[in-house]
Amino acid sequence: MLGGVELGGTKVVCVAGTGPDDVHAEVEIPTRDPHATFAEVVSFFAQYPVEALGIASFGPVELRPGNPRWGSITRTPKPGWSGTDVAGPLGRALAVPVGFDTDVNGAALGEGRWGAARGLTSFVYVTVGTGIGGGAVVGGRLVHGLVHPELGHIPVPRRPGDEFGGRCPFHRDCWEGMTSGPALAARFGVRLEQADDETRGEAAALASAYLASGLRALVYALAPQRIVLGGGVASLPGLHDLVRATLRAELGGYPGLAEHDDERFVVAPELGARAGSLGALVLAESALAAGGEAAGLEPLG
Repeated sequence: MLGGVELGGTKVVCVAGTGPDDVHAEVEIPTRDPHATFAEVVSFFAQYPVEALGIASFGPVELRPGNPRWGSITRTPKPGWSGTDVAGPLGRALAVPVGFDTDVNGAALGEGRWGAARGLTSFVYVTVGTGIGGGAVVGGRLVHGLVHPELGHIPVPRRPGDEFGGRCPFHRDCWEGMTSGPALAARFGVRLEQADDETRGEAAALASAYLASGLRALVYALAPQRIVLGGGVASLPGLHDLVRATLRAELGGYPGLAEHDDERFVVAPELGARAGSLGALVLAESALAAGGEAAGLEPLG
Protein backbone atom coordinates (compact mmCIF):
# COMPACT_ATOMS: atom_id res chain seq x y z
CA MET A 1 0.00 0.00 0.00
CA LEU A 2 1.17 3.51 -0.85
CA GLY A 3 0.57 6.81 0.91
CA GLY A 4 -0.31 10.10 -0.71
CA VAL A 5 -0.37 13.54 0.89
CA GLU A 6 -1.73 16.64 -0.84
CA LEU A 7 -0.45 19.47 1.34
CA GLY A 8 -2.47 22.60 0.65
CA GLY A 9 -2.46 26.02 2.21
CA THR A 10 -5.77 25.45 4.02
CA LYS A 11 -6.18 21.68 4.15
CA VAL A 12 -4.25 18.43 3.84
CA VAL A 13 -5.65 15.32 2.15
CA CYS A 14 -4.08 11.99 3.09
CA VAL A 15 -4.87 8.82 1.17
CA ALA A 16 -3.73 5.21 1.55
CA GLY A 17 -4.04 2.91 -1.45
CA THR A 18 -2.69 2.43 -4.95
CA GLY A 19 -5.10 4.40 -7.16
CA PRO A 20 -8.66 5.69 -7.60
CA ASP A 21 -10.11 2.16 -7.62
CA ASP A 22 -8.06 1.03 -4.62
CA VAL A 23 -8.34 3.59 -1.82
CA HIS A 24 -8.24 1.96 1.61
CA ALA A 25 -8.61 5.15 3.62
CA GLU A 26 -8.76 8.90 3.11
CA VAL A 27 -8.87 11.84 5.50
CA GLU A 28 -8.91 15.63 5.29
CA ILE A 29 -7.29 17.71 8.02
CA PRO A 30 -6.76 21.47 8.40
CA THR A 31 -3.33 22.91 7.66
CA ARG A 32 -2.09 24.43 10.90
CA ASP A 33 1.53 24.96 11.94
CA PRO A 34 4.01 22.39 10.57
CA HIS A 35 4.46 20.49 13.86
CA ALA A 36 0.72 19.99 14.47
CA THR A 37 0.01 19.23 10.83
CA PHE A 38 2.77 16.64 10.51
CA ALA A 39 1.64 14.98 13.74
CA GLU A 40 -1.84 14.39 12.30
CA VAL A 41 -0.41 13.08 9.03
CA VAL A 42 1.82 10.61 10.87
CA SER A 43 -1.09 9.56 13.08
CA PHE A 44 -3.19 8.73 10.03
CA PHE A 45 -0.51 6.60 8.41
CA ALA A 46 0.19 4.84 11.70
CA GLN A 47 -3.25 3.27 11.20
CA TYR A 48 -2.57 2.44 7.56
CA PRO A 49 1.10 1.45 7.16
CA VAL A 50 2.49 2.21 3.71
CA GLU A 51 5.62 1.20 1.81
CA ALA A 52 6.32 4.65 0.38
CA LEU A 53 4.96 8.17 0.68
CA GLY A 54 4.27 10.76 -2.00
CA ILE A 55 3.82 14.43 -1.09
CA ALA A 56 2.27 16.99 -3.45
CA SER A 57 2.81 20.31 -1.68
CA PHE A 58 1.94 23.95 -2.03
CA GLY A 59 5.01 25.97 -2.87
CA PRO A 60 7.38 27.25 -3.84
CA VAL A 61 9.39 24.12 -3.03
CA GLU A 62 12.94 22.86 -3.54
CA LEU A 63 12.97 20.00 -6.06
CA ARG A 64 16.59 19.80 -7.22
CA PRO A 65 17.94 16.32 -6.46
CA GLY A 66 21.03 16.49 -4.27
CA ASN A 67 20.21 19.93 -2.93
CA PRO A 68 20.38 19.87 0.90
CA ARG A 69 17.01 21.61 1.01
CA TRP A 70 15.29 19.10 -1.29
CA GLY A 71 11.82 18.37 -0.02
CA SER A 72 11.35 21.75 1.65
CA ILE A 73 8.98 24.65 1.16
CA THR A 74 11.05 27.73 0.36
CA ARG A 75 9.66 31.27 0.48
CA THR A 76 5.91 31.19 0.96
CA PRO A 77 3.41 33.81 2.14
CA LYS A 78 1.78 31.23 4.43
CA PRO A 79 2.83 32.19 7.98
CA GLY A 80 5.14 29.75 9.72
CA TRP A 81 5.89 27.60 6.68
CA SER A 82 8.79 29.33 4.90
CA GLY A 83 11.87 27.13 5.02
CA THR A 84 9.95 24.13 6.35
CA ASP A 85 11.38 20.69 5.59
CA VAL A 86 8.39 18.54 4.62
CA ALA A 87 9.77 15.35 3.09
CA GLY A 88 12.45 14.77 5.73
CA PRO A 89 10.35 14.69 8.92
CA LEU A 90 7.53 12.67 7.36
CA GLY A 91 9.88 10.18 5.72
CA ARG A 92 11.81 9.65 8.96
CA ALA A 93 8.67 9.34 11.08
CA LEU A 94 7.19 6.68 8.78
CA ALA A 95 10.55 5.10 7.85
CA VAL A 96 9.65 4.98 4.14
CA PRO A 97 11.06 6.44 0.91
CA VAL A 98 9.48 9.75 -0.11
CA GLY A 99 8.53 11.29 -3.44
CA PHE A 100 8.02 15.04 -3.38
CA ASP A 101 6.72 17.64 -5.82
CA THR A 102 4.31 20.55 -6.14
CA ASP A 103 0.58 20.14 -5.70
CA VAL A 104 -0.08 21.04 -9.33
CA ASN A 105 2.59 18.64 -10.57
CA GLY A 106 0.96 15.98 -8.43
CA ALA A 107 -2.39 16.77 -10.05
CA ALA A 108 -0.75 16.54 -13.47
CA LEU A 109 0.61 13.09 -12.60
CA GLY A 110 -2.82 11.98 -11.41
CA GLU A 111 -4.56 13.18 -14.57
CA GLY A 112 -1.80 11.61 -16.67
CA ARG A 113 -2.12 8.22 -15.00
CA TRP A 114 -5.88 7.92 -14.50
CA GLY A 115 -7.60 11.05 -15.78
CA ALA A 116 -8.06 13.40 -18.71
CA ALA A 117 -4.46 13.05 -20.00
CA ARG A 118 -3.99 9.30 -19.66
CA GLY A 119 -2.07 7.75 -22.54
CA LEU A 120 -0.39 11.05 -23.46
CA THR A 121 3.30 11.86 -23.11
CA SER A 122 3.09 15.67 -23.38
CA PHE A 123 0.39 17.73 -21.72
CA VAL A 124 -0.18 20.67 -19.41
CA TYR A 125 -2.35 20.78 -16.31
CA VAL A 126 -3.50 24.28 -15.32
CA THR A 127 -5.65 25.16 -12.33
CA VAL A 128 -7.26 28.58 -11.97
CA GLY A 129 -8.57 29.44 -8.53
CA THR A 130 -7.07 31.49 -5.70
CA GLY A 131 -4.03 31.67 -7.98
CA ILE A 132 -2.96 30.05 -11.22
CA GLY A 133 -0.73 27.02 -11.06
CA GLY A 134 0.40 24.53 -13.64
CA GLY A 135 2.34 21.36 -14.19
CA ALA A 136 3.90 20.44 -17.53
CA VAL A 137 4.71 16.92 -18.69
CA VAL A 138 6.98 16.72 -21.73
CA GLY A 139 8.18 13.41 -23.14
CA GLY A 140 6.54 11.59 -20.24
CA ARG A 141 8.42 13.54 -17.58
CA LEU A 142 7.53 16.47 -15.39
CA VAL A 143 9.37 19.65 -16.32
CA HIS A 144 11.82 20.79 -13.62
CA GLY A 145 14.71 23.23 -13.73
CA LEU A 146 16.21 25.58 -11.18
CA VAL A 147 12.68 25.57 -9.80
CA HIS A 148 9.35 24.12 -10.85
CA PRO A 149 7.49 26.04 -13.57
CA GLU A 150 5.54 29.03 -12.26
CA LEU A 151 3.03 29.21 -15.08
CA GLY A 152 0.73 31.61 -13.26
CA HIS A 153 3.31 34.38 -13.46
CA ILE A 154 3.85 34.44 -17.22
CA PRO A 155 2.97 37.80 -18.83
CA VAL A 156 -0.20 38.13 -20.88
CA PRO A 157 -1.15 41.03 -23.16
CA ARG A 158 -3.70 43.38 -21.64
CA ARG A 159 -7.04 43.30 -23.44
CA PRO A 160 -7.96 46.54 -25.23
CA GLY A 161 -9.61 48.98 -22.86
CA ASP A 162 -8.85 46.95 -19.73
CA GLU A 163 -7.55 49.29 -17.03
CA PHE A 164 -7.63 46.80 -14.15
CA GLY A 165 -4.37 47.07 -12.20
CA GLY A 166 -3.95 43.37 -11.46
CA ARG A 167 -3.79 41.48 -8.16
CA CYS A 168 -0.36 39.81 -8.17
CA PRO A 169 1.80 41.25 -5.35
CA PHE A 170 4.95 40.60 -7.40
CA HIS A 171 4.01 41.46 -11.01
CA ARG A 172 0.57 43.07 -10.76
CA ASP A 173 -0.78 42.19 -14.22
CA CYS A 174 0.72 38.75 -14.90
CA TRP A 175 -1.60 35.86 -15.85
CA GLU A 176 -2.54 35.19 -12.22
CA GLY A 177 -2.89 38.86 -11.44
CA MET A 178 -5.43 39.35 -14.21
CA THR A 179 -7.41 36.11 -14.18
CA SER A 180 -7.34 34.39 -10.79
CA GLY A 181 -10.47 34.10 -8.65
CA PRO A 182 -9.49 37.06 -6.43
CA ALA A 183 -8.69 39.15 -9.52
CA LEU A 184 -12.12 38.47 -11.00
CA ALA A 185 -13.78 39.13 -7.64
CA ALA A 186 -12.00 42.51 -7.46
CA ARG A 187 -13.10 43.32 -11.01
CA PHE A 188 -16.79 42.50 -10.46
CA GLY A 189 -17.07 43.37 -6.78
CA VAL A 190 -18.32 39.93 -5.75
CA ARG A 191 -16.93 36.43 -5.26
CA LEU A 192 -17.77 34.32 -8.28
CA GLU A 193 -19.65 31.67 -6.29
CA GLN A 194 -21.92 34.41 -4.95
CA ALA A 195 -22.44 36.23 -8.26
CA ASP A 196 -25.62 36.13 -10.31
CA ASP A 197 -25.79 34.36 -13.66
CA GLU A 198 -25.23 37.53 -15.68
CA THR A 199 -22.09 38.43 -13.76
CA ARG A 200 -20.76 34.89 -13.98
CA GLY A 201 -21.30 34.97 -17.73
CA GLU A 202 -19.39 38.25 -18.04
CA ALA A 203 -16.61 36.86 -15.87
CA ALA A 204 -16.38 33.74 -18.04
CA ALA A 205 -16.06 35.85 -21.20
CA LEU A 206 -13.29 37.98 -19.69
CA ALA A 207 -11.47 35.05 -18.08
CA SER A 208 -11.54 33.03 -21.30
CA ALA A 209 -9.82 35.85 -23.17
CA TYR A 210 -6.92 36.04 -20.71
CA LEU A 211 -6.73 32.29 -20.26
CA ALA A 212 -6.48 31.79 -24.01
CA SER A 213 -3.61 34.29 -24.19
CA GLY A 214 -1.66 32.40 -21.53
CA LEU A 215 -2.44 29.03 -23.08
CA ARG A 216 -1.21 30.28 -26.46
CA ALA A 217 2.20 30.86 -24.87
CA LEU A 218 2.18 27.32 -23.44
CA VAL A 219 1.14 25.83 -26.79
CA TYR A 220 4.08 27.45 -28.53
CA ALA A 221 6.61 26.87 -25.74
CA LEU A 222 5.74 23.27 -24.80
CA ALA A 223 3.72 21.84 -27.74
CA PRO A 224 1.34 19.85 -25.51
CA GLN A 225 -0.93 17.17 -26.88
CA ARG A 226 -3.65 18.34 -24.49
CA ILE A 227 -4.38 21.03 -21.92
CA VAL A 228 -6.29 20.06 -18.79
CA LEU A 229 -7.92 23.17 -17.34
CA GLY A 230 -9.38 23.02 -13.84
CA GLY A 231 -9.97 25.06 -10.69
CA GLY A 232 -12.86 27.16 -9.44
CA VAL A 233 -12.68 29.73 -12.24
CA ALA A 234 -12.78 26.93 -14.82
CA SER A 235 -16.21 25.94 -13.48
CA LEU A 236 -17.74 29.17 -14.79
CA PRO A 237 -20.56 28.42 -17.26
CA GLY A 238 -19.35 27.62 -20.76
CA LEU A 239 -15.75 28.56 -19.95
CA HIS A 240 -14.07 25.58 -21.63
CA ASP A 241 -15.97 26.17 -24.87
CA LEU A 242 -15.09 29.87 -24.75
CA VAL A 243 -11.41 29.12 -24.11
CA ARG A 244 -11.25 26.65 -27.01
CA ALA A 245 -12.78 29.15 -29.43
CA THR A 246 -10.64 32.06 -28.24
CA LEU A 247 -7.47 29.97 -28.28
CA ARG A 248 -8.09 28.97 -31.89
CA ALA A 249 -8.41 32.66 -32.76
CA GLU A 250 -5.27 33.49 -30.75
CA LEU A 251 -3.26 30.86 -32.64
CA GLY A 252 -4.28 32.52 -35.88
CA GLY A 253 -3.98 29.34 -37.93
CA TYR A 254 -0.34 28.74 -36.95
CA PRO A 255 1.01 26.10 -37.06
CA GLY A 256 -2.24 24.81 -38.52
CA LEU A 257 -2.58 21.53 -36.61
CA ALA A 258 -5.95 19.82 -36.65
CA GLU A 259 -5.40 18.82 -33.02
CA HIS A 260 -5.63 22.46 -31.94
CA ASP A 261 -9.16 22.63 -33.37
CA ASP A 262 -10.28 19.44 -31.63
CA GLU A 263 -12.65 19.88 -28.69
CA ARG A 264 -10.44 17.43 -26.77
CA PHE A 265 -7.45 19.78 -26.90
CA VAL A 266 -8.67 21.80 -23.90
CA VAL A 267 -10.58 19.66 -21.42
CA ALA A 268 -11.75 19.63 -17.81
CA PRO A 269 -10.00 17.35 -15.27
CA GLU A 270 -11.55 13.92 -14.85
CA LEU A 271 -10.32 13.34 -11.30
CA GLY A 272 -11.65 16.65 -10.00
CA ALA A 273 -10.51 17.60 -6.50
CA ARG A 274 -8.83 14.20 -6.04
CA ALA A 275 -6.19 14.76 -8.74
CA GLY A 276 -3.54 16.03 -6.31
CA SER A 277 -3.88 13.34 -3.66
CA LEU A 278 -4.04 10.56 -6.25
CA GLY A 279 -1.06 12.06 -8.06
CA ALA A 280 0.82 11.88 -4.77
CA LEU A 281 0.42 8.10 -5.00
CA VAL A 282 2.29 8.23 -8.32
CA LEU A 283 5.09 10.08 -6.53
CA ALA A 284 5.10 7.39 -3.85
CA GLU A 285 5.32 4.68 -6.49
CA SER A 286 8.29 6.43 -8.08
CA ALA A 287 10.02 6.74 -4.72
CA LEU A 288 9.46 3.06 -3.99
CA ALA A 289 10.85 2.04 -7.38
CA ALA A 290 13.90 4.26 -6.82
CA GLY A 291 14.47 2.80 -3.35
CA GLY A 292 14.74 6.22 -1.76
CA GLU A 293 14.01 9.86 -2.38
CA ALA A 294 12.45 10.61 -5.74
CA ALA A 295 11.37 13.85 -7.32
CA GLY A 296 8.67 12.51 -9.62
CA LEU A 297 10.88 12.65 -12.72
CA GLU A 298 10.30 9.06 -13.85
CA PRO A 299 8.30 8.62 -17.06
CA LEU A 300 4.56 8.23 -16.57
CA GLY A 301 3.48 4.60 -16.49
